[in-house]
Amino acid sequence: MAAAIQDFQRSESDRLNEVKGHLEIALLEKHFLQEELRKLREETNVDSLRQELERERSKRIDLEQKMNEVLKTRLEDSPPQPPRKQQSPSNNGTADKQQKEVWSSRLQKWLYERFGVYIEDFRFQPEESTVEAEEPLSAKRLTENMRRLKRGARPVTNFLRNLSALSNWHSVYTSAIAFIIYMNAAWHGWAIPMLLFLAILRLSLNYLIARGWRIQWSIVPEVSEPMEPPKEDLTVSEKFQLVLDVAQKAQNLFGKMADVLEKIKNLFMWVQPESTRKLYICLWVAFITSCVLPYKLMGFMIGLYAGIKFFIIDFLFKSCPKLRDKYDTPYIVWNSLPTDPQLKERTNATVSRRVQPVVSRSSLATVPCGVSREEEAGRSHSTKKGAFHEIFNLQESERPLAVCENGWRCCLINRDRKMPTDYIRNGVLYVTENYLCFESSSSRSSSSKKNKVIKLVDITDIQKYKVLSVLPGSGMGISIATPSTQKPLVFGAMIHRDEAFEAIFTQYMKIMTTTKPPASAEL
Repeated sequence: MAAAIQDFQRSESDRLNEVKGHLEIALLEKHFLQEELRKLREETNVDSLRQELERERSKRIDLEQKMNEVLKTRLEDSPPQPPRKQQSPSNNGTADKQQKEVWSSRLQKWLYERFGVYIEDFRFQPEESTVEAEEPLSAKRLTENMRRLKRGARPVTNFLRNLSALSNWHSVYTSAIAFIIYMNAAWHGWAIPMLLFLAILRLSLNYLIARGWRIQWSIVPEVSEPMEPPKEDLTVSEKFQLVLDVAQKAQNLFGKMADVLEKIKNLFMWVQPESTRKLYICLWVAFITSCVLPYKLMGFMIGLYAGIKFFIIDFLFKSCPKLRDKYDTPYIVWNSLPTDPQLKERTNATVSRRVQPVVSRSSLATVPCGVSREEEAGRSHSTKKGAFHEIFNLQESERPLAVCENGWRCCLINRDRKMPTDYIRNGVLYVTENYLCFESSSSRSSSSKKNKVIKLVDITDIQKYKVLSVLPGSGMGISIATPSTQKPLVFGAMIHRDEAFEAIFTQYMKIMTTTKPPASAEL
């Protein structure tokens, strides 16, 4: 159990270190892009263009105002229309027809004014898709949202906590009174009216409290927690630590939610047949009972069972864990349900047990005589993009050491370059017997221009390096100085920095001691 807890804590620390490395890369890229933006602003005259645009806008507004004034003066100066001549008796039929059209148009207008608003509500229109604007990341906004979430969830958590205390008989008198009242209501068929009355009473008390009344009594008492004073100005280190804390809490919360949803899905999808079979039988029994028994008797039985389960059975199971492990069927079924990661681990373990004997026999059969297993593994070693020696144009004997067979993920920071694509590269770092090899993730398999190969003999200095001094910790980088670079190369955002430094430094010292001539030969 202790080993499992240590493995879990180690995996959590590795994830946090990985997040820390990604944030370090993001801060570096942000700093570099800000410098480039400042240079571009200095080169281009943005302020003058903005002022000229504002002048053009003011001119357009003035022209629109002048056009409106001219149109108004023309309408005022236009001559009045002459009066119409009296219609002759021969045109009475057309006049009556026009009058009917006028009355019908007036009637339609009156109906539209009265009922048009309601008719417009039934007109079919395509649904408008609105995209909400996302707020930028802010430490102050982040802390405020965390406090809002905590305050919003406090009534629910307090209600559940007090229900648990009521079921655990934390206060014997309160639990006894609640048990007697509930069982009496369930016996007379008043369980649902009692719960509805309690909800109405709670809303009534909330209304009086909102109107200014001071009422201390509450069905579910609130727990007061000390409020932390908000910090106005946070340093970069405090902001970074805040992001890590929130990321850890969000990771644990999302993990618990995913576990619950995956267990429910696996329960209904027959992933574990013995657990789903029990649910299947219970549903059939409930269905047949609902068809045979009257609803009044069924409600009476459910109410009595709920009261006995809540006040007595749960109290016994929580007080006696061994009894709960043996006889609490819902608890046993829920804990036995696997999540998707657990199913994946079981599948991988089963496949590995099946494949391991076959692989061991086939590997012994394929290795030729006189060739060791290490040499055979070195020959067949390859990266994701091809054979190792072909990627870096090295001899076939050069292969990664056992400690870095899969490499260390990191980013190469070449401070001699000025372009963003060349300044920072993501990739994997390897160390062989004579070389330090960096495989860029953006390089193609047929081209090795973005890869980096450094001879261990050419290294003049190797040190642990902290890319950003404002971040907490000892850093996640390694600085490598060579004669061909003006500034040392930095391999940053490396999760296993100490392990990589020890391996590189050990191999470097080994190479330097073997290539250095002995003292007798110098004399």
